[in-house]
Amino acid sequence: MVPALTLSVEPLAHRHHHPARRAPCSGSSGFRRSLNRAVTSRARVTMLSRQDPGADGAAGTPLFLGIDFGTSGARYALIDRQGAIHSEGKRAYAPVGDAAGWASSWRAALFQLLGDIPPAHRPSISSISIDGTSATTLIVDSETGELLAGPFLYNESFPDALPAVESIAPANHTVCSASSTLCKLVSWWNTAGSDGTGSGSAAVLMHQSDWLLWLLHGQYGVSDYNNALKVGYDPEADAYPSWLMAQPYSRMLPSVMAPGAPIAAVRDDVRSQYGLSKECVVCTGTTDSIAAFLAARTAGPGRAVTSLGSTLAVKLVSEARVDDARFGVYSHRLDDAWLVGGASNTGGAVLRQLFTDDQLVALSRDIDPAAASPLDYYPLPRKGERFPVSDPDMAPRLQPRPESDAEYLHGILESIARIEAKGYSLLRELGATAVEEVFTAGGGAQNEKWTTIRERVLGVPVRKAEQTEAAYGAALLALKGADRRVGAIAS
Repeated sequence: MVPALTLSVEPLAHRHHHPARRAPCSGSSGFRRSLNRAVTSRARVTMLSRQDPGADGAAGTPLFLGIDFGTSGARYALIDRQGAIHSEGKRAYAPVGDAAGWASSWRAALFQLLGDIPPAHRPSISSISIDGTSATTLIVDSETGELLAGPFLYNESFPDALPAVESIAPANHTVCSASSTLCKLVSWWNTAGSDGTGSGSAAVLMHQSDWLLWLLHGQYGVSDYNNALKVGYDPEADAYPSWLMAQPYSRMLPSVMAPGAPIAAVRDDVRSQYGLSKECVVCTGTTDSIAAFLAARTAGPGRAVTSLGSTLAVKLVSEARVDDARFGVYSHRLDDAWLVGGASNTGGAVLRQLFTDDQLVALSRDIDPAAASPLDYYPLPRKGERFPVSDPDMAPRLQPRPESDAEYLHGILESIARIEAKGYSLLRELGATAVEEVFTAGGGAQNEKWTTIRERVLGVPVRKAEQTEAAYGAALLALKGADRRVGAIAS
């Protein structure tokens, strides 16, 4: 169980017809102790060398901080208004012993990254935003800050809750997937939240990035419409649907704002410990795949971003909104655009189960990307797939294995490319705009042989995005939030 974080905060007024009910907490000593524990944690560390503690920060050039919490580690990017990176770094998560240990590990990484930012830059940070993995869910006591349940990770399935969710949601809705946020909430509610003991009376649902941002601003019940999609929020109506609000657990739902919307100033505890400005504002976040899309800085129907990290996620700018839970397809709203896509469990996590990073580099040199591999795999790290096939029982297919490791890697890379191509083809079949160009983000963007394979398999131009890290996209959201705050003050 994660130690309680006792906070002195005022509840944030809720939006979109959701009643304000979060109770303020008292005291802040527990929060300070948590910060100290996080900073001194012995988490395994990997730091980037790109640090510039020069005069820019001291001179007061406004800087904008984005932090990405992926499946294997956290990364920050600090940019200026022109998009230039002034500092960046990363931290691997500390070893996790149980489910609750994930929260402690994320918290440690968050405050370690703040401590890694060159002190000369910190007073110039105007705003902060964080992205997290989609449908990663926590249940928190809003009176004590105690973690009541979870974290339930993005790929965890709760088939026990699926019949109840399907009975209230429209057919083929995004929430009609055993790994959806709503299934996680309903599963918890049915076993603990409605047992008559009052355990659910002060409970609030938080997505991963909501919770991490809460550690910085102290306001309960705040999310964004990208993270809230898989709990049932309707981004087109900009409200929770009536079928969801009629449920007894609806009181646990957060209020929803646009990604990159200012929430509140950084808590005094955090500000004083890390030398941040009193004017530094914390903004709503987004999901990791949306942040990766933002980082690519592409726009226009037919343009797409494939994020090749531990998993494979595709996002396509479409003139039409498409949602179909049968195939794990859903549409995110970002301003006035629809980002249609899905996320497969295939990706870098499979590669790392089979090869070291050095082996991946060396073996890739021996691959002819112009030649199609005859090997047909469905690479998954474990049982279960989300997109373009939604099947929690799908088993990995990684056999037969040839004697040549280079041939084996070639077959795996090409098979992942086929899954990607099937994904974009499915989106078109369901009514989305046809893909015309694909930008690549994430670690897989570094492999040029894989890029060439994917271009051949997809049949459209494929290129590495100028910025490939989701943290950069989160920093762009922080920039947007700072501008919104200035606009709000001016009006």
